[in-house]
Amino acid sequence: MLVTESKPIEEILEFLDGTAKVFLAVCNGCPEACKTGGKEGMDRMQEELEKHAKNVVGTTIIDMMCNKALDWVKISRSMHKVEEADAILVLSCGVGVQALGKVVDKPVHPGLNTISVGGLPGLWPSEERCAACGECVLSHTGGICPITNCAKSLLNGPCGGTTMEGKCEVDSEKDCGWYLIYERLRKTNKLENLNKIVRTRDYSKIRPSGELRKTIFYNIEQKVNS
Repeated sequence: MLVTESKPIEEILEFLDGTAKVFLAVCNGCPEACKTGGKEGMDRMQEELEKHAKNVVGTTIIDMMCNKALDWVKISRSMHKVEEADAILVLSCGVGVQALGKVVDKPVHPGLNTISVGGLPGLWPSEERCAACGECVLSHTGGICPITNCAKSLLNGPCGGTTMEGKCEVDSEKDCGWYLIYERLRKTNKLENLNKIVRTRDYSKIRPSGELRKTIFYNIEQKVNS
């Protein structure tokens, strides 16, 4: 399974700057076990958003957000609320944010950071991947991870080797990750995100915090992965 921690509310509000109406989508899988998702995480985040004058127009809890078919079934039941919202705040690992972003034409923003606990993480047999880097930037890139979708893990646009057809120079059968990001941002009217400079990754955030390493949950994960 993947371990998540809540992003600072200040960072989330920065994502949502200029966004009045928010739809809150919450995973009931791995984040529920971490107490960052599920009903507990949803209620806590909704309270924080409303405290900062954000109008939460709707919510949904999805058992395993890494499953796009399940995402669509649950989201479609609240589509009138999703369409009313300016953006979707997602409480899940990076895989869930990417999966949900593929079934809705709305900007998606991560409310959590996914962190490494060592060993083999939980895997979903689809194309979405999360590097558990502890510093999720999916809000800037339209819900498509530049770390796992770009062969060079570039954070601020494509390299000079991208072909005119939008293919990767490392693997000509693979779409350039930044071509996919551009198309998603264009589709959701967020091309201005390309003007933002994403800071260099802080690799120290990959390592779990001292507080997490003291928990029973972390110790159990280590034993399972060893």
